[in-house]
Amino acid sequence: MAMTESTMMALGTQAPSFTLKNTEHGITSLSDFDEAKVLVVLFICNHCPYVIHIAPKLAELAKEYASKGVQFVAINSNDAENFPADNFESMIEEKALRDYTFPYLFDETQAVAKAFDAACTPDIFVFDEQQKLAYRGQFDATRPTRISSGNYNSDSQATGADLQASINALLANKAIDTRQTPSIGCNIKWQAGNEPQY
Repeated sequence: MAMTESTMMALGTQAPSFTLKNTEHGITSLSDFDEAKVLVVLFICNHCPYVIHIAPKLAELAKEYASKGVQFVAINSNDAENFPADNFESMIEEKALRDYTFPYLFDETQAVAKAFDAACTPDIFVFDEQQKLAYRGQFDATRPTRISSGNYNSDSQATGADLQASINALLANKAIDTRQTPSIGCNIKWQAGNEPQY
């Protein structure tokens, strides 16, 4: 695992377009979220300890904010051939296991990850009602802790405090502090020869 920080895409950037297969064997596009007051786009995967750490709270927040016009969508861009735990069939199982109520999409070509300059899992992007980037950074300040080779635990439960603060500010039409802490996690598992320059 290579610990990686998010690239911190420029605030105000228009959300890159995407059309990807979802775990219900349908198609989900950016345009499906045109009515969202806030759109949260997350690059995640199934096996990353950093994603596993936030997964319960992430599922909870998505349910909590759904009635407020906030929509979530998650994208898995990992190389499924070399990391079979992140293949499409495992994504279907992961969504059910975590009780994710939001679409979980497979970026098989990794083109969408590149369009977002996504670098790590989780990499989190929050867009306003015009789908302009208002927050990109950490879920919160908690992290999983390695307790032995390949095994992780958490000293504290994830709260989603930073993500919640950004969502709440947008819903209240308040400015979000531009001093944002990068997300940190496992690097996206790029296909050989497909590694981005950033």
